[in-house]
Amino acid sequence: MRLKGKTAIVTGAGSGFGAGIARRFALEGADVIVADINPDAALAVAEEAQARVATVDVSNGDSVKAMVTTAINLWDRIDIFVNNAGITHLPKPLEDVTEEEFDRVLSVNAKSVYLTAREIVPHMKAAGGGAILNIASTAGVSPRPNLNWYNASKGWMITATKTMAVELAPHGIRVNAVNPVAGETPLLQSFMGKDTPEIREKFLSTIPIGRFSTPHDIANAALYLCSDEASMVTGVAMEVDGGRCI
Repeated sequence: MRLKGKTAIVTGAGSGFGAGIARRFALEGADVIVADINPDAALAVAEEAQARVATVDVSNGDSVKAMVTTAINLWDRIDIFVNNAGITHLPKPLEDVTEEEFDRVLSVNAKSVYLTAREIVPHMKAAGGGAILNIASTAGVSPRPNLNWYNASKGWMITATKTMAVELAPHGIRVNAVNPVAGETPLLQSFMGKDTPEIREKFLSTIPIGRFSTPHDIANAALYLCSDEASMVTGVAMEVDGGRCI
């Protein structure tokens, strides 16, 4: 019960890493909102975790504001916010990525950090503290070819995490990131282009521990960084990557 009495919003929590984080937070005693653009997926996770649901498009300011308003109406505060929702473009040469694909990746992976901070930070300041966690990627540290603009968006998220941490520390707000390596989530096939034994082997050959990450791996890291055990930790981009970035 390391999060007993805490309130938390997890975006992109209808599947993958977000679902793993939401489930773990609920098991550890937090009151959780499972937020996702897919309401059916969010509801399925929320029912399992005995959590609440919010439908959100994290790239849309009005949608983000509505999600935060829902949380404040429920709890009157937000202790923990996990910015997990993310997308990628399919692997291709950087000049072949369409403007529409670029805009979508940057809106969901980067603009969302701004939109959610704009709505949530004032409430955390008023409460005298809070924890924000951005789910970035090893792609922002050690980029793979043909995922250029996805890599760039995650590098942006890491820098945003660090600058937020510096500015918000005097207000008692900690801001950290987790950098997962490719994981067994719905995005895995998008990273690889197609899922074949040969392509999987190519990806796995870059991970010294020899396996993909799992939602449970990322949830463990998220739990620590968002708990009071990490009260002295801010501005960190923790690699949960089986050694890929060494």
